[in-house]
Amino acid sequence: MRIAATAATAAVTLTALAATLSPASSAAGGSAQTPLDYTALGDSYSAGAFVRPWAADDGCGRSTLSYPQQTARRLNVRLTDVTCSAAEVRAGVLEPQTKLTGPPSVPPKGGWAPRPAQIEAVTAATDLVTLGIGGNSVGFVEVLTRCIEQGIASFGTGSPCSTHYTRGPGRSRLDAGFTALEADLATTLKDVRTRAPHAKVAVVGYPAVVADSSGCSFGSWRQLGTVTKADMPFLDALERRVNTVLRTQAQLAGAVYVDTYASSTGHGVCAAPDQRWMYGLKDDLTGPGTQTDPPSGLCRRIPAAGEACTALHPNLSGTNHQTDLVTRALTGLGAARR
Repeated sequence: MRIAATAATAAVTLTALAATLSPASSAAGGSAQTPLDYTALGDSYSAGAFVRPWAADDGCGRSTLSYPQQTARRLNVRLTDVTCSAAEVRAGVLEPQTKLTGPPSVPPKGGWAPRPAQIEAVTAATDLVTLGIGGNSVGFVEVLTRCIEQGIASFGTGSPCSTHYTRGPGRSRLDAGFTALEADLATTLKDVRTRAPHAKVAVVGYPAVVADSSGCSFGSWRQLGTVTKADMPFLDALERRVNTVLRTQAQLAGAVYVDTYASSTGHGVCAAPDQRWMYGLKDDLTGPGTQTDPPSGLCRRIPAAGEACTALHPNLSGTNHQTDLVTRALTGLGAARR
């Protein structure tokens, strides 16, 4: 009887130990059967625009190889991806988005339906949030367009774009955009905290576009087209200024900042083709499959042989790089691999 009792006690002990070590337990607060809920907010750099294959034709251009999509698969978390090309912090995250640009770049007849405010996807059940946005809020596309136009007008000489935005009439408008960006980011991060009090939040910065201009050639549309060499440092400074705002607001809100710029400085649009993590203005698509993006009328007028007007977005190597860093950051926040 004593032997039987001892055996029974040992069995109970082993059962309890097995339960303690069971893979169903998770330091992240969830379990293998109930994955964490991850909500991704952001613009085209978060949506992975122009990396094949992109999903539903809703005007947002979300790629299945974007960093939210790849990270969710790596970490086995449940993803709600509402990232969208052309999104701004105000008109996109905090409020509905009516300006949609794809890809596909040619909208269907009647256009795309407006997208609801991304912030609505954050709920009390949300465990993880990433936010990658800000460039559109300060008008980066408009700045780039002016740099291209002024580069043509100046025959590639001088720094006409930098002069316009640092000492000319464009300075006040740009400064106003940054003031609004700071306020809107603060509002967004506060709203995320209100909607999902226990969620871990990561703010994702922008990777380097033109940190080193030594490999760029004037007139190359697979790079920066007709932006003058002397204006390229201004575009880099503008991007770093956006990243500084993102980092500062993340710190003030108690969120983690994911720096994708520092480790991508040798892989911008001016790097050698096999080292580039960034598309040029017009380039060939990357990613598996044969999905194409029929060019818009404006894109067809650009004298280059690229498949699409990719407009300085991360290519597949770029989204893979973003994924590595975001996966590491979310793992550090408790979303352990499993």
